[in-house]
Amino acid sequence: MFKQNVGRVDRVIRIVLGILLPIIGIAVVKGAAGAAISIFGLLPLVTGLVGFCPLYLPFRLSTAKQSTRH
Repeated sequence: MFKQNVGRVDRVIRIVLGILLPIIGIAVVKGAAGAAISIFGLLPLVTGLVGFCPLYLPFRLSTAKQSTRH
């Protein structure tokens, strides 16, 4: 599997957004825009739960703490 590159605070933010965006998409925004927001909201939820974001790879980004062990 992939090495985690999403840190604790980043994960919490992603999970909260991943829960809120689909609710907003369904309850507040109607039609195709609401559906798009709901589906888009699943991406941060999944990356937050898994701890890995593939969009970080090309930019060599990581919000996860690096282990000091070698």
